[in-house]
Amino acid sequence: MPAARPSRWLPFVPAAIYLGVRGTGMLVLAAAADTGLTDRLTAWDGLWYLKIAAHGYDLGPIPDADGHPNPFTRRAFFPAYPALLHALSAATGLNLTAAALLVSAVAGLVTAYGLARLGRIVRGGSRRAGHLLVALFAAAPMGIVLSMAYTEALFCALAVWVLVALLERRWLPAALGTAAAGLVRPTSLALVVVVVAAALLALHRRRDGLRPLAAALLAPAGLFGYLWWTGLRVHPEAGLFTRLGTWSELEQQGWATRFDGGAATLRFLRDAPWSGDGMTLLTVAVVLASVVLPAVALRGRLEWPLTGYAVLVMVQCLGSTSLMHAKPRLLLPAFTLLIPAAIGLAKRRRGTVVLILTAATAVSAWYGAYALTVWKYAI
Repeated sequence: MPAARPSRWLPFVPAAIYLGVRGTGMLVLAAAADTGLTDRLTAWDGLWYLKIAAHGYDLGPIPDADGHPNPFTRRAFFPAYPALLHALSAATGLNLTAAALLVSAVAGLVTAYGLARLGRIVRGGSRRAGHLLVALFAAAPMGIVLSMAYTEALFCALAVWVLVALLERRWLPAALGTAAAGLVRPTSLALVVVVVAAALLALHRRRDGLRPLAAALLAPAGLFGYLWWTGLRVHPEAGLFTRLGTWSELEQQGWATRFDGGAATLRFLRDAPWSGDGMTLLTVAVVLASVVLPAVALRGRLEWPLTGYAVLVMVQCLGSTSLMHAKPRLLLPAFTLLIPAAIGLAKRRRGTVVLILTAATAVSAWYGAYALTVWKYAI
């Protein structure tokens, strides 16, 4: 009996899944928003990115977290996303808001195809697991930011294809993607560490010639280049290490965010269950799940670069004093922790899968709409 021919629609499945889940979230948000959908999709950090895209970093002093005027506060936002918005707007005539939402939409689709491939090539993976991984990612509790003027979609698009390239031992694409991601978010430190570690391991094992060495040298260029450039602008007379630490200084001064080893997160987990607020309780659930999932990944023998990358993202997120209710957003790049769940779901009946994904999509849609229409604080 001849093997069944793949459907001609198969290449469109990742896009259909992603757009279906995210479209549901957008419909719920549109129904809940009373100030216009665009206003909600460009709220909070989105406004900062749009201002930087329009005018650059040198806009004069603004009050920092302590109320002191600081001309450098905006440099806590990495440059690639606003630069991309500026370039796209100039090239197409789109206004910056339209350019921002278009970049996020396209980056989300690029992420979807990367996740579909990642779910297929990992140990125990399959095409179905890849498609389910797309659905689980799109239905993450704070998945709404993938459709906003935020950097998560762009960063995840780069990160997933870096990890795919790393598993396939394509060192140059992995290094170039990591360097680019280093200009998007500080979360790129997790990619830098994993790519450099994998490259050094390959060199130790004498695999792939000198390509791993080139990758190890190139991968940190974006992140450390921006940190150095920021330090040069803020402290032009300072030494190298002071310059590299300037960005963290701006984060603390401007946004009251610093690395405290997780003390603030532990206090939040201790006090939050008594709040009775739905968003707070779901935030607690997301944080606790993120702590458990690495153990599941290890038990499922997930490839170490994927587990290591996610753990490093978690350490950066949960170990900082950043807004507690922003943790589900900041954990979005740790998407590799969803791979064991996708592989497990791929073995279940279709009815069970549909029920679970429907519930996840509904929770994600409610959470996003609530965060942007009822919740009065930044995300």
